[in-house]
Amino acid sequence: MLTEIDIPSLNSMFEKSHPADVVRWACAEFGQQLVMSSSFGADSAVLLHMATQVFPYIRVIMIDTGYLFPETWQFMEALRRRMNLNVWVYRTRKDPIAYLQEAGETNPQVRENVAGCCAVNKNEPFDRAMKELAPQAWLRGIRRKQSDTRVGKPFIESVARYGCLAISPLLAWDGREIHQYMKQYDLPYHPLREKGYVSVGCNPLSCTRPIMAGEDERAGRWSGSGKVECGINLTSLDSSQL
Repeated sequence: MLTEIDIPSLNSMFEKSHPADVVRWACAEFGQQLVMSSSFGADSAVLLHMATQVFPYIRVIMIDTGYLFPETWQFMEALRRRMNLNVWVYRTRKDPIAYLQEAGETNPQVRENVAGCCAVNKNEPFDRAMKELAPQAWLRGIRRKQSDTRVGKPFIESVARYGCLAISPLLAWDGREIHQYMKQYDLPYHPLREKGYVSVGCNPLSCTRPIMAGEDERAGRWSGSGKVECGINLTSLDSSQL
């Protein structure tokens, strides 16, 4: 089925499409073979709202790394109740405290090896989720404005790592368009956003911090480490982008 999809033509068309139209196409094309992922981060309500308007019971993959903010769990529960979300939580195989001890991480608020932590506690559970659910396509919420690593991304790309197509409906939107959509549908931001957390990941200070005025919206992620991606949106974990 995937070989019959004209990806270049669709990518060209979607450059001028509303994200909701991309979501509708994906739901119509893949049906039950479509999943989506959500970190339940700062503006995650947007794609969750778009997807559930068309496919109310779409499987939503959430990764519990063991180090999420309490506010993230509160936000997930609030959105789950509001949208009746079908959330599939995949957890790290490691006990969070045991991992820190085994990895020699003596300060829970700082990761000396941020890439290693992401590999074990985020990428492994997500790889496992995609293997078990085996979708033909996956909706994700990345945007080109978020980082240099995402600028050249297409709306649809084949990801051999997961054996499916990755579809990014929000790719061309900026923060202003995200805000307008949230205002139109009275959608909430993550509760930490008002404290300056424009991108929300795990809670160690080395992984997520509030941003300063004028900083890029993902500047608070792995600040000072040179790391820009957790890894799940990369086609290969061998990438230098980790």
